[in-house]
Amino acid sequence: MNSEPHSPDPGETQPTINSKNANRLKVLGVILTLAGLLLFAYFVYSTGVHEISANISHFGWAGFGVILVIYAARIMMRGLAWKLSVYEPYHLGLKDTVPAVIIGEAMSSMIPLGILISGTAKAVAVRKKVPLVVGLSSVATENLFYSFTTSVFLILGALTFVRNFALDETTTITIDVLIGLIVVVIVFLMLLIIRQWHFASEACELLYRRGWFPKLLENGRMQVRLFENLIYGFYRRHPKRFIPICLTEAAFHILGIVEVWFILTRIVEPAGQLLNAFLLESVSRLITIVFKLIPFLIGVDEAGAQFVAETVGLGAAIGVSIAIIRKGRILFWTGIGLILIINRGLSLREIRKARR
Repeated sequence: MNSEPHSPDPGETQPTINSKNANRLKVLGVILTLAGLLLFAYFVYSTGVHEISANISHFGWAGFGVILVIYAARIMMRGLAWKLSVYEPYHLGLKDTVPAVIIGEAMSSMIPLGILISGTAKAVAVRKKVPLVVGLSSVATENLFYSFTTSVFLILGALTFVRNFALDETTTITIDVLIGLIVVVIVFLMLLIIRQWHFASEACELLYRRGWFPKLLENGRMQVRLFENLIYGFYRRHPKRFIPICLTEAAFHILGIVEVWFILTRIVEPAGQLLNAFLLESVSRLITIVFKLIPFLIGVDEAGAQFVAETVGLGAAIGVSIAIIRKGRILFWTGIGLILIINRGLSLREIRKARR
């Protein structure tokens, strides 16, 4: 193959195509980040800097320490779910998965479009413990469980929001459509796993045979098939792990509600507003999914929190204050992630290479 005079050409042209697409995505990420910063400044200014500062001061350093501990427990839940998603002959312990989750979250939070490499970053972080393909497939398996529990969580939050508060017709219709789409996705994913449809790899094979994206799919379609086989292999070998993993992922969301509830108990009277905490966390989770392209969800998280807080009668300043307090927690754990990245000698080049 190497002796053929034209064999280097595909290898030379593919990076060019990828670099063009990557540059476009980077530009989009920068634009969204700038828009988020402007949105953040607007919400802080419009709701009142003094009032927000007073809420944050009232929350205090002790309160901030508590939510750091709560988030550490949330990270452990994701790490445990990932640990359970790895099957014999390979094994990962919490001492492997928890730091890798922190690294992945740091990548996802601080880099525009970081969501595109966060999963690969986790797999690269444990590359000395398991082969890269095993790390990637186990991350994909855990993400399926996370997506399922998150979808259920979003449906419950949307239904609660619609049933308990007076919303305009457009918002109600939008939420109903969102619920319907999530239900369709859940049913499709369940059928996909139970019946073990090789939907993705067959679609790639069909596109390849018709001459679509030949350079990308020449090896890519086989990689997709391998991923499907590894995920379906987990389903065949360890069906009894499904409930424990789902419960672990559910605990991640419950702890998120606890975090918001705790913040509310320190800055709002009367305390103990579990319903409001549930709604604020569910909307925050939706925003995290939709706007993950924006680093630290700057601006959009404040917008969502303000909308919910005003709807439930807490006031705009409370919503923006909660979003800013939680953003401080994200910054802290991103700093921990950066330390782990440096200590492990990880680089974006290595992660991008593994992703390709």
